[in-house]
Amino acid sequence: MMKRRTFIKLAGATAAVLGGGGIFFSRRSCREESLPPKSASKPIGDLIGSHPGVIVGLAGLEPPATMERVKEAVRSAAETATDFSWLSKGDTIFIKPAMNSGNPYPATTSPKAVSAMIRLLKEKGAGRVIVGDMSGIEHVKLSPDTMKGSSRSLAVSCGIAGAVENARGELFFPEEAGWKAFYEEGPPGGSHWKAGVTMPKILKEVDHIVLMPRCSRHALAGASLGLKAAVGYWRTDSRLEYHRDAATLQEKTAEANFLPVLQEKQRLVLTMADKVLTTFGPDKGYIVTPETGLVFASSSVIAHDMVSLAFLLESRRGTPEVEKEGLDDPYTSQFVVKWANRMVTFMLGGLCEASKTQNLIRNDIKTIWDDRVLRRGFDLIGGIPNINLKEAGYNRIPASLVRRIVDGVTLYPSK
Repeated sequence: MMKRRTFIKLAGATAAVLGGGGIFFSRRSCREESLPPKSASKPIGDLIGSHPGVIVGLAGLEPPATMERVKEAVRSAAETATDFSWLSKGDTIFIKPAMNSGNPYPATTSPKAVSAMIRLLKEKGAGRVIVGDMSGIEHVKLSPDTMKGSSRSLAVSCGIAGAVENARGELFFPEEAGWKAFYEEGPPGGSHWKAGVTMPKILKEVDHIVLMPRCSRHALAGASLGLKAAVGYWRTDSRLEYHRDAATLQEKTAEANFLPVLQEKQRLVLTMADKVLTTFGPDKGYIVTPETGLVFASSSVIAHDMVSLAFLLESRRGTPEVEKEGLDDPYTSQFVVKWANRMVTFMLGGLCEASKTQNLIRNDIKTIWDDRVLRRGFDLIGGIPNINLKEAGYNRIPASLVRRIVDGVTLYPSK
């Protein structure tokens, strides 16, 4: 018989994964915590030099993150990562945020960053700028004949809807267009997907895609960064296969980012991370507020995620529970991960599909090289990219923080 304590821990953790009521956290784990002070600023070039590679633009963001500061940091990071030569006057752009729930940033993408990006794109000549995502199964379920829940209402709750409207962008939520508003695209050869991945047809109509994730732990996948954000495109049937065939969930995460429509149209990936969700995730957890936050951007989702994960791991050092546990997340045991994923599969496909669910193995991440999602991404691009970190002109970043990020994306552990 399951011990009562184990059952309570599982029930609370599962509820948090699914966005429900209870959550197994101490009160301290739900407040914000600042990281220790960093050393004085020093240009990135003095630390790693100038070399060819995939550019990741970094801009510092000190609190308070006023709208003006966010606009400057977003502009600076984005213009460091790309020259926007891909953007012609009047082009239509789709911005894909991470909006699994209606919880505020950093459980979802920063509304301020979304607003800043819309304004920047319009300034660069964009015509329509459309912002959209489909929230998680615990909040929204689309079937061939019915729809339960509303991503639109969650966008209002987390502040993204208001930010989009104020910046004169447009909102789009795939489930509102119905089951037939999706199409299938085949993932790359050698994929772990059995069926094609369902994507919203609106992506065929736009000229470009800008991905705007957040920097967060994820109880099931390990982390919720750029690659994981692709789940928000998918229809219920793709999400069912993803969670039911859980032995390769992390590999399928990476593979779904290599669909033709994303390879052809995704131009920029940008994250604002002056707040980081360092435990549990995707909807709840411990929030760390670094003394110097970052905005980072790249044309490569793989390069972006290498830096994002390095910053997540660095930020986790400011989490008391994580420090005590030696960087293991105290809320996501293998037992919790396995059964929480089965619960998600049940919600997606019912009892019969849940009975077929493969065991999901916890993705322990102590360095970026431990992340199965990134490792599959490296396979798909033919190796580990050479990262060219470039400090954007806005707000110098402390040298000690830069050094730890550099180490995180360059030092491959010897085994």
